[in-house]
Amino acid sequence: MSTLRGNLQSISLMDVVQLLNVNRKTGKLVVSQARLSGVLYVLNGDVVHAEIGGTLGESGAFEILEWDKGEFEFISTKFKAPTTIRRSVPDLLMEAARTADSRKHLRGIFPSLAVVPWPRLAEPALTQGLRIFQEDRRCLPFLDGYRTFLEVIAAAGLSEVSVLQACAQLKEAHRLTLLEPDASLKATALKGTLFRKAEHIELSKAHEARWQGMGPYGTVANVRLVWPDGLSVEPVRFIKGMDDHTVGIPKELMQSWGLPEGIAITVRPAP
Repeated sequence: MSTLRGNLQSISLMDVVQLLNVNRKTGKLVVSQARLSGVLYVLNGDVVHAEIGGTLGESGAFEILEWDKGEFEFISTKFKAPTTIRRSVPDLLMEAARTADSRKHLRGIFPSLAVVPWPRLAEPALTQGLRIFQEDRRCLPFLDGYRTFLEVIAAAGLSEVSVLQACAQLKEAHRLTLLEPDASLKATALKGTLFRKAEHIELSKAHEARWQGMGPYGTVANVRLVWPDGLSVEPVRFIKGMDDHTVGIPKELMQSWGLPEGIAITVRPAP
């Protein structure tokens, strides 16, 4: 049963949570913004769990509590959810505000999470002399020069703030470089012949030269292809004289992936 709903431009989410806390409410606070949706689970006024996408617990709550646009609805109901948040509401809101400030500062250093962070050194030299929190260090194995910040965050299972805090220290120490290896290309079908079966992706030699000029990439044997409905990692060959704006994909693969000729594909090196 919905007992409270509204727009975040009229009342802040923190005020809503405080209201539920004071009145010792139990239920689900559902918050939506464009295509995103998150849920705060409230038990006797306390926020005990949060979910937004694959982010759970306190990290999920902090992310939801930052929203200042969208709509909310509190549904008064019993629920089954794990207890992943054990802070009092005042403590949770204070920490959420601190995290929001940290995120804003870090986004000033890293305005795009679609770039690839590449450590210039290996451990232990990478972090020698730096005070990186033990929790934040969990992201280090995923900084492989192939994953974007968003992919590192997902793979490490850490919050955005944790990953960016570690990377900010590395960048300040001149031990981290930001790469933009993505190439946006148009798909064209490769056809096999009687003597040659198309079993690889084909790209212009210009892409090979550009990638080899970037730190982590030597011989590029595989590429990662991303299109609106999927992704795949495939072996690649670089062809002299090929159009720099296209990616050749075996016709059979295009058919199995449901890709029309000319669709935009994002391509970058893969391990």
